[in-house]
Amino acid sequence: MVKILVPIVVLLMVFSVVDIAVLERSRVRFLPKLAWIVLVVVLPIAGPVIWFIVGRGRPGEGYSVASTNPTIHRLGPIAPDDDPDFLGRLHREQEQEQRIRELEKRLNELGDDAPGK
Repeated sequence: MVKILVPIVVLLMVFSVVDIAVLERSRVRFLPKLAWIVLVVVLPIAGPVIWFIVGRGRPGEGYSVASTNPTIHRLGPIAPDDDPDFLGRLHREQEQEQRIRELEKRLNELGDDAPGK
C-alpha cells in the first residue's frame, strides 16, 4: 500500500508546485506563489488539496495580493455594463442602426420623388 501511496503523493506535490509556478500571478489567491509552494511541500497531502480548492483562481477570475495589504482585489469587469469592450460594441451597434435608419429614410424620400408615381 505504501509503495502505491508514496508515488501518488509525490506526483500530486510535483504537479501542484508546477501548477503554482506556471499559473498567472493574478489567478493566485490569498498568498504569494512562494508561500503556496512552501505550503504544498510542508503539507504533502493537505497542501495540494488546499491549493486546488482555495488558492487557485478560476479562469477569468483575477485576484491580486498586495504585500502590505493582504486584502483581495477583484480584477476585471464584474458585470457586462462595466465591461468597456461590451459598452464599445453596444455603442457601435447603436450607431450602425442609426445610420441604417437614416439611409432607409433617404431611400424612401428618393422613392417618393421618382417620376411615374
